[in-house]
Amino acid sequence: MKSALILRHLAFEDLGAFAPVLRNAGYRLKEVEAAMAPLPDPLEPDLVVVLGGPIGVNDGAAYPCMTEERDWLAMRLADDRPTLGLCLGAQLMAAALGARVAPIAKKEIGFAPLTLTAAGRAGPLGHLADIPVLHWHGEGFDLPAGAERLAATPACPNQAFALGPNLLGLQCHPEAGMLPDFERWLIGHSAELAQAGIAPEALRQDAKAHGPALRAAGQAMFRHWLRELEP
Repeated sequence: MKSALILRHLAFEDLGAFAPVLRNAGYRLKEVEAAMAPLPDPLEPDLVVVLGGPIGVNDGAAYPCMTEERDWLAMRLADDRPTLGLCLGAQLMAAALGARVAPIAKKEIGFAPLTLTAAGRAGPLGHLADIPVLHWHGEGFDLPAGAERLAATPACPNQAFALGPNLLGLQCHPEAGMLPDFERWLIGHSAELAQAGIAPEALRQDAKAHGPALRAAGQAMFRHWLRELEP
């Protein structure tokens, strides 16, 4: 079986809808909790998925795992090994590729569609066209050198990038947003929602309305990307 290393920073921010896609594609999943265990040889796994979390790429002084993961990813990305980053994971990929990661003007939390570029519509992200996806972040990344911009939102001009077929970074969360699992996000991020003045009831209703379509579109996008990976 092919191996997939899943780097997780928060228990409830997991692979979500992407897990069955990976298993059906013949991958053996191994989860690694950030800062809890040493990372393996960065070139060893056939695939790496770096998940989201509430800390930031620039928080290395407070959370040394951020610096460790960025440097670990830099070695993997330099070898063009298949890697997917989601939210914090995409920010870590961008930083590992030399791009700036910084706070955006206002946190982007909620369901909203992406504006896809021509390259975005022509590739795996085309499955997400006109689908409200989940956004949950307060920082964004500049486009890494040589990367292709795939999507944007009014609050965040760089929502997704690709560097060839093997490296994909997504600021949004196409893997998440389906009830009842989404309830864990609302509870786990309750303090952040209160601070941002966002009602969990509204997010819950949006998850009910958009979650099923997002799950189907997100899985189709992920399957498409996996099919196009180069060895």
